[in-house]
Amino acid sequence: MLDILFYVFSAITLIAAVLMILTPSAVNGAFSMIVAFLGTAALFVLLEAYFLAIVQVVVYAGAVMVLFLFIIMLLDVEKGEGSTQYKDKLTIGAAAVGFLLVAVLVCSAFSGAHLPEPTLAAVAENPQALEAGIPFTTSSKSFGYSLFTKYMLPFQVAGFLLLAAMIGVIVVSKKHEVSAESDNS
Repeated sequence: MLDILFYVFSAITLIAAVLMILTPSAVNGAFSMIVAFLGTAALFVLLEAYFLAIVQVVVYAGAVMVLFLFIIMLLDVEKGEGSTQYKDKLTIGAAAVGFLLVAVLVCSAFSGAHLPEPTLAAVAENPQALEAGIPFTTSSKSFGYSLFTKYMLPFQVAGFLLLAAMIGVIVVSKKHEVSAESDNS
């Protein structure tokens, strides 16, 4: 049963990703990307990585896609903009790179040489043991502890970078209205 669900969710994710690339409308591409994110979250559920599935839905399918849709709506993206000759060359180049990546992934998947699985250490309750290094486990408690202690500064810097990017998009997309008085003079 899990195999059938894996193939169904994989097919949904791949079809949505292909539609995202091939759709000429930016809004339809964004909605296809949401479906691809949801399919990825379903694959995480099949792997019993429930925390990653929830983060995938809340952060990517929720917050990031809402931001993308706001950007698309603010910039008023039309499909007729730009040079078609440049877009055709870019499409061919991107397709070639994508094909090479898929070929490398397929070859590495069937070669039999896989990375060794890491061993997971239990979270120590002793603060002296945590000073040497924060052990990682699959629990969300250890993830949250390490995120808000050892990795607090990079977490805050990433938040401020996202805020600056959002303000930049709003400033760039703001349309300047020319008043009628300046046109007459």
